[in-house]
Amino acid sequence: MSAYGLEPSDPRRTRRAAVTRYVVAATLVRSADGAAAVGLVLLAVSPSAHLAHGARVGGVLAACLTAPHLLGPLLARRLDRARDGRGVLSTAFVAYGAALAAAALLLGRLPLAAVAAMVAAAGACGPLLTGGLSSRLAGLAGGETGIEAAQRRAEGWDAVTYGIGGTAGPALVAALAAAISPRTALLVLAGAAAAAAPLVLTLPRAPESSARREGALTVRATLRTLVAHGPLRRVGVATVLTAAAGGTLSVVAVVLGASLSDRPGAGATLVAAFGLGNLLGSLAVTAFPLRGEPERLTTRFTVLVGAAFALCAVAPGYPAALAAFAAAGAANAPWFTATLAARARYAPRRARAQVFVSLAGVKVAAAAGGTALAGAAMGLGPRAVLAGGAAIAVAAAAATAVDRRLSAA
Repeated sequence: MSAYGLEPSDPRRTRRAAVTRYVVAATLVRSADGAAAVGLVLLAVSPSAHLAHGARVGGVLAACLTAPHLLGPLLARRLDRARDGRGVLSTAFVAYGAALAAAALLLGRLPLAAVAAMVAAAGACGPLLTGGLSSRLAGLAGGETGIEAAQRRAEGWDAVTYGIGGTAGPALVAALAAAISPRTALLVLAGAAAAAAPLVLTLPRAPESSARREGALTVRATLRTLVAHGPLRRVGVATVLTAAAGGTLSVVAVVLGASLSDRPGAGATLVAAFGLGNLLGSLAVTAFPLRGEPERLTTRFTVLVGAAFALCAVAPGYPAALAAFAAAGAANAPWFTATLAARARYAPRRARAQVFVSLAGVKVAAAAGGTALAGAAMGLGPRAVLAGGAAIAVAAAAATAVDRRLSAA
């Protein structure tokens, strides 16, 4: 018997089957997570919700869904300590779906505070749908036994699930909301999350971790590790600053698109071009897995992201802007895959899930901060904001390179 309790007659086939099931489960839950905020806003502003200030309520609910991600390390420690992490993940998926469905059914029928609490409960499970699930990938792909190419290819597929969740998820919920109703769209998302729960239970059980044998690191010790451990620190800096720059795109695209084209939805099309480029870039990374040391790859691709932002800033017309935004999405894919590889390579065994979730949480927070900053700075013009994002990304790469040169950690 193998370490996963499976017959070792064809380990490659076993790994491929496990990764396939992982990708399906991850796509389901990340589509739900990526589209839920859009669905809540659409429901809040719809006449069926009977809300006087629908847009404001939708914004509050979206914030309630996102803010609990910062509490992710607390849940992740439970995943690090679990005898069988599949049960923790499955429970989180069901809880997310149930809380989201309850909020969808009861918005406009119960006091807002009660519905907001349901949304916050779903949001508290969100980190396990993203970083928590990603932390389980290394064992499935063979990373525990040093199969580098299989691990990198699996990380590429993981990036694909994030890309689908961030693009197809919102598109699906918008289509369902228009064709049927926003409430139905949210119930479909809740069902997708719940459907992933039994699927994740079919994944191979990972070997007993050192976190289980020796005790998982505390949240405080994990956060200290993120600061003190050189590669994790540098990848964290690149993650935060690049995510903040990326958070400006949704606001910038709307304003830039309107200034370059009279077509309705020109800005949304720029966002879609970014999403399509990101998805194609992620698929390319699965076909041609990244090679090299993950920390250095992160620095190099951070520079590439900055260069792509600069192209967006100088695009002379709308067709050029479409191409530049698609290029920015394509550059984002290997950057994100490199950060996943870095988390897998450098995370201590006793805090693997906490490292994944912590970096995912600060990435979400940084992106939200970038969005807010873009709105405040839009008086300077969209090109100036894009140039600022490019400068932030390049500065992040420079900071990691300098830190690596000066630090022995």
